[in-house]
Amino acid sequence: MEEKPSTARIALKWGLIIGIASILFSTVLYITEQVGNTALSLIAYVIIIVGLVMAMREYRSLNNDYMSYGEGLGIGALTAGVSGILSSLYGVLYTNVIDPEFQSRMEDQMRVLYEERGMSDDQIDKAMEFANMFQSPGLLFVFGVLGTIFMGFIFSLVIAAILRRNRPVFE
Repeated sequence: MEEKPSTARIALKWGLIIGIASILFSTVLYITEQVGNTALSLIAYVIIIVGLVMAMREYRSLNNDYMSYGEGLGIGALTAGVSGILSSLYGVLYTNVIDPEFQSRMEDQMRVLYEERGMSDDQIDKAMEFANMFQSPGLLFVFGVLGTIFMGFIFSLVIAAILRRNRPVFE
C-alpha cells in the first residue's frame, strides 16, 4: 500500500504562498490608500481561491490522482489557517508598527462616510465608539485568522466538490 501525501506539508506550503501573496497585495492597498476599495478587495479572494485550487491539485496529483471531498475540505481549511495567521500578523504589524497613523485615517474615512449617509453627530460618535471596541491588535488578529479560515472553508466546499476524485470501490 502506498503512503498518502502529507496534507499538513501541502497546506503549510500553499498557506505560506497565499499568505505572502496576500501580504504583497495588502501592502499595495496600504501604500495606494485603497484599503476600502470594494472592487480591489475582491482580488484578495481570487488569491485565496487560486491558492486553494493549487493546493488541492497538488495533493490529488501526489495521491495517484485521487482526493476525497473530506480531504479537500481539510486541505482547504488548513491552508486558509496558515495564510490567515501570516496575513493577520502582517496586518497587525503594519497598522501598529509600520504605519501607526493608518487607524486614524480609516476612522476619518468612516466619519466622512457616515456624514454622507446623513447620520447625526451623536449617531456617528456612537458608531465610532462601537467600532473602536474591536480595534485592539489581539482582536484584529483573531478576527483576521477566523475570517480567513471561514472564507477558505466556504471556498473549499465548492473547490473540493469540483476537484474531488474518489478511488474506485474495487481496484
